[in-house]
Amino acid sequence: MHNPGTAHGSAAQDRFPAQERLAAGAQYIAGRLTQGTSGRTHAVVDPATGEDVYRYELAGTEDVDAAVAAARQAFPGWAATTPGERSDALHRFAAVLADRAEDIARAESLQCGKPLKLTREFDVPGTIDNTAFFAGAARHLQGQSAGEYSGDHTSYVRREPIGVVGSVAPWNYPLQTAWKVLPAIAAGNTIVLKPAELTPLTSLLFAEAATEAGVPDGVINIVTGTGKEAGEHLVGHPGVAMTSFTGSTAVGKRVAEIATATVKRIHLELGGKAPFVVFDDADLEAAVNGAVAGALINTGQDCTAATRAYVQRPLYEEFVQRTAALMETVRLGDPFAPGTDLGPLISHVQRDRVAGFVDRARAYARVVTGGEAPQGDLKNGAYYRPTLVADAAQDSEIVQSEIFGPVLVVLPFDSDDEGIRLANDTPYGLAASAWSRDVYRANRATREIKAGCVWVNDHIPIISEMPHGGYKASGFGKDMSTYSFDEYTQIKHVMFDNTAVPRKDWHRTIFGDR
Repeated sequence: MHNPGTAHGSAAQDRFPAQERLAAGAQYIAGRLTQGTSGRTHAVVDPATGEDVYRYELAGTEDVDAAVAAARQAFPGWAATTPGERSDALHRFAAVLADRAEDIARAESLQCGKPLKLTREFDVPGTIDNTAFFAGAARHLQGQSAGEYSGDHTSYVRREPIGVVGSVAPWNYPLQTAWKVLPAIAAGNTIVLKPAELTPLTSLLFAEAATEAGVPDGVINIVTGTGKEAGEHLVGHPGVAMTSFTGSTAVGKRVAEIATATVKRIHLELGGKAPFVVFDDADLEAAVNGAVAGALINTGQDCTAATRAYVQRPLYEEFVQRTAALMETVRLGDPFAPGTDLGPLISHVQRDRVAGFVDRARAYARVVTGGEAPQGDLKNGAYYRPTLVADAAQDSEIVQSEIFGPVLVVLPFDSDDEGIRLANDTPYGLAASAWSRDVYRANRATREIKAGCVWVNDHIPIISEMPHGGYKASGFGKDMSTYSFDEYTQIKHVMFDNTAVPRKDWHRTIFGDR
């Protein structure tokens, strides 16, 4: 078995100077950085080296209260701005983000271990594009046109902002929590965001950029604390009108439990176990390339990543061999080194969790390649080799559970019916892909696979103009696109009497006769 090469490190000064740049603290409340008040400190650890790169004081419940108060104070003025004014602010915001793109990319790579080419070419440009999209969409937030439906009244529908949104973000795509922030503020809401305590850096830079762009103080606030203390207090806060959460299904259930106790609207983007269905007429080279890229994006720490490849029997063995060979060419290394394809996992804890899934699978499946942590120059980081597992049973742990690492499982199927049935046979339904040259076959798969996004002959691309969200245990509600406004607005029916008659005909049901 050939082991992939490593891409060696770059100079320390190329990394983002987090401690210096964010010395004022990891909370952003009412337009300024500030320290937390919990009395407990936390470290951001570079997962490529295991070294602390930023130490800060965690938010306590008092910080959450202050952030919610700032958001509540800002809400009436921000909600009263015209769509054009909000649009102008978001256009300026996109421009500031573009000016700061390199710093933001380096901060994201530092805290997450993402290769710099990924943050430069995916995370940061995607966030800038999303900001520009919602700058335009803010001007097209409309209700239904007026009409006379009873004969005696004119009705119309207003879309109105909800209030303060409390959002809890994950560690795998910290910058792309913009997906939650942007539609909320474009619709006239204000927000308190709790990033993962492992990865607060780019959330803070994002909020700073908004202030520089002229977004009023208090519209975007950041509280960096633990889920148990800051997160649960935010979700249950009586001053918060809506909860938006991205993370695991297990934690999502807890968020829903707390939020529903205070009758909040909830938007949940939860786990995934995306199927990758390869029919026997597929372009095999395209499918192999798509599987490796789709499985390893962000070191597999992506809820839409390709995790279960179902390959029709005639192509199965060749797909396994070619996918393993391509995985073995992927270069692990320092995220800041130009030749790095794959960085570390977010932490050693996550690395060991992923390894546990693979090690247990050896008892019932075949580990074709990978399945180990590299040594040598990378031994101190949270690295794990790209891993291909074959011949597991459909009901096995490695097929059914979300691993969140660079692991792809491949299973064969015979009939098209079986392939689609297996694709749907997990609790999740966030994303999927189908690979075929036959338009009717591919179209059937898009109809029958139960997932919020189904790609055909590709896997992973996401665009601002189209919605993103899941079926089943992958949650509900949509990110991105104008569909996301449905999550962040109230629908109000307004009805005008047109008769000017003091006594209406229907009043006889309460007093008098016709």
